[in-house]
Amino acid sequence: MARIEHIKRRLDNWALWKARQNDTGLGFHSRSILAVDVWMRGSYNGASIPHFEDEASETDEAVTALKLGRGHLYTTLDCIYLRDLGVKATALRMQRAESTIHAQLEQADRAIAAWLEAQATERERRRATALAAQRQRQL
Repeated sequence: MARIEHIKRRLDNWALWKARQNDTGLGFHSRSILAVDVWMRGSYNGASIPHFEDEASETDEAVTALKLGRGHLYTTLDCIYLRDLGVKATALRMQRAESTIHAQLEQADRAIAAWLEAQATERERRRATALAAQRQRQL
């Protein structure tokens, strides 16, 4: 089974959001200006790539939800997206085969997609309940 592209895009956005969240935020570089790599994650040819706050925050909740019961998937995402280790280094770190890491990324995609869908269903249910209550008050 292949990765889910829109979830993969969300995870890339989440990684950018987390990286920028960990910056000092005071206008000062958190590392030496001489050590900054132009081709670092979060830039394209030196230009900053925008991230979407709300989407990244929701993705963060979905990824954090993996900690309970699916910690291996959380660890895989942490190594791949936040630590930027790549599949080979993640496989070595987790003492698993590279094919297992690919499978875990696919499993994480499906788990996140299911979590997001459950949240959307719950939001829609709450909206419908609130709308019904508002209509009831108008009568």
